[in-house]
Amino acid sequence: MPVVQTESEHKPPVNGSYFACINPADGGCLLEKYSGKYHDFGCALMANLFASEGHPGKVIEVKAKRRTGKLNFVTCMRQTLEKHYGDKPVGMGGTFLVQKGKVKTHIMPAEFSSCPLNSEEEVNKWLQFYEMKAPLVCLPVFVSRDPGFDLRLEHTHFFSHHGEGGHYHYDTTPETVEYLGYFLPAEFLFRIDQPEETHSFGRN
Repeated sequence: MPVVQTESEHKPPVNGSYFACINPADGGCLLEKYSGKYHDFGCALMANLFASEGHPGKVIEVKAKRRTGKLNFVTCMRQTLEKHYGDKPVGMGGTFLVQKGKVKTHIMPAEFSSCPLNSEEEVNKWLQFYEMKAPLVCLPVFVSRDPGFDLRLEHTHFFSHHGEGGHYHYDTTPETVEYLGYFLPAEFLFRIDQPEETHSFGRN
C-alpha cells in the first residue's frame, strides 16, 4: 500500500507504505510498515500509482451510505465517469475511508505460483480471501476507460491501524457500510512496461 513523500529541497523522503502478507502462524493477515523491513520502494509485480505535488487545493469529496446495487464503491465512480465522458479517458486517485462495515479482500501468497494461472478460477484458488472490518484506509486509482494502454481500470489496496490490510473487492455489509473519499483527476497518464501478452480475466 504505497504512501510515499519524495525528497524535496527542505524535506527528506518519507516512506509511509504498508504491506500485507499471510501470517504463517495462523493463516491470517500480517500487516507491517514497509520501511520497518525494507529500505527501498519495492514493487514485485505491478503497481497502480497516483502522484501529486501535495499542495493545498480543491478536491472532490464523495460520501456514500448503504450499497443498493451489485457494484463496489470504486466501480460505481469509474462507470459514472465513463458514462459522462464517453471515449475520453479520465483518471482519478486519492483516498477513501471505509468508516463502517466490512469488506471482502485478498492477500497474495508469499510465493508466486509455480505454474501459469490461465483463468480467473485458477487465480482465485491461489489467492487467500478474507473479510476485514472498518475503519480501513483505502488508496484507489481508477481510469474511466482504457485508451489502448492495456490498463487495469481500477485497483485499490488498503491498510488499517488494527492490523488488517489487502486488496479491496467490495463491502460485505451493504446495509451498514459507510464511505468517505477525497479524489483528484489526473493530468497525465503514464504506462510503464506494457506486457506483450495479457489475459482478459481479473482486469477490473
